[in-house]
Amino acid sequence: MLHALANPTRFLKIARPLTPILLWLGVALFAVGAWGGLMRTPPDYLQGETVRIMYIHVPTAWLGMGGWSGIAISSIVFLVWRHPLASVAARAIAVPGAVFAALCLVTGSIWGRPTWGTWWQWDGRLTSMLLLFFVYLAYIALARADHDRGGDGRIPAIFGIAGTVLLPIIRYSVTWWNTLHQGQSIGLTGSTIDSAILWPLFWTLAGASLFFAGVVLMRMRALVAAQRVEARLRRLAV
Repeated sequence: MLHALANPTRFLKIARPLTPILLWLGVALFAVGAWGGLMRTPPDYLQGETVRIMYIHVPTAWLGMGGWSGIAISSIVFLVWRHPLASVAARAIAVPGAVFAALCLVTGSIWGRPTWGTWWQWDGRLTSMLLLFFVYLAYIALARADHDRGGDGRIPAIFGIAGTVLLPIIRYSVTWWNTLHQGQSIGLTGSTIDSAILWPLFWTLAGASLFFAGVVLMRMRALVAAQRVEARLRRLAV
């Protein structure tokens, strides 16, 4: 199946109708979750109305980290199997991943101001997420430079794998260090968040994930089209 999708024509045949489905379904699910979070849930007994930013902040944090996981997996596939679309996938993930990481930082600061009394604190979770955002920017610049110079994509792929060192640091920072950021609220054994407040989060999380996937497919299609145009121009030049 992996090698079957390596054919750009076959990939485009699947991705073209799937892209709008993912985008619009993601928007619809996110809208349902946002409506539930703003209109149907009670305020938190400690944080009050400010808890509602959770329905945006958590999905952006999830996809900021998940985006880099996608880059790392695509980079491994490219280095091991030389899958021609793996490098395209990694480049397509980088920009939306950086956007969601930035949104995570912005919404976290907005949430932190009334909760902690400060917009920013150099604790483990916030600092490591900021570093991930900078790593995204570095990957985007490196991948673009490698492409412009006619590179084979190995250097960005190695960088994509190396950047995963930040993911466990972000994940366990609230456990390893004493920080302002709250600990893990949702786990395999349950959640410390009341179900009356929690349920819209699953809708916004699912919606944001589908929307993210749709954006990645859209960017992959654009990159594949650009590669085809470049290849055609080279043939005409010859």
